Amino acid sequence: MFKYFKIVTLIAFFSFFKNAQAQDWPNLAKYQAQNAKLMAQNSGENRVVFMGNSITEGWPKAFFEGKNYVNRGISGQTTPQMVLRFRQDVIDLKPKVVLILAGTNDIAQNTGPITLEQIRDNMLSMVELAQANNIIPIVCSVLPAYDYPWRPGLQPNIKIPQLNNLLEQMAKEKEAYYLDYFAAMADKRNGLPKELASDEVHPTAKGYAIMEPMAEEAIQAVLKK
Repeated sequence: MFKYFKIVTLIAFFSFFKNAQAQDWPNLAKYQAQNAKLMAQNSGENRVVFMGNSITEGWPKAFFEGKNYVNRGISGQTTPQMVLRFRQDVIDLKPKVVLILAGTNDIAQNTGPITLEQIRDNMLSMVELAQANNIIPIVCSVLPAYDYPWRPGLQPNIKIPQLNNLLEQMAKEKEAYYLDYFAAMADKRNGLPKELASDEVHPTAKGYAIMEPMAEEAIQAVLKK
């Protein structure tokens, strides 16, 4: 009887743990410990937060070493998830600048159907939250993608340029810097060539080698204003 009770208890515990993880939909837990350490320190001069999905999370660590740059990318995330964690993963860290790179997972419908206008509006919410807290936002274009290996047939090569047009117009209206990775990386299919992204979505070292100086230039440009 005791053995049976113990097994049932363990099953209930693991079920609770699994459900608790599932309920953290925006993955607020991922960076909480690291955020606490940063918040305990002085904010530092010209801290920059990179907010995004796997393209940000996978950015080579060497780019961040020796700089006051903070990577807050989470693989697979969509813009509604980022809006929910924007306060703790960006605002509370008191950066001078935030680069927001998001939208491709929305088009892939990682968290369900969403319109291009709704994606733009989520990006707008993050821009407005940043500006309301004296953080300079840099709106990044969505990187090219001809198709998604995990969700084929959604025509991102058509939808991403349309979304980028909305993001560029939004950035202009909010007087925010627009960082156009797409124009620098797209091939004739509106996709990423294999040398820049072996799976045609996530940048290779050569892909990041294009993005890094563009990000640096944008950061320095907005800090000079």
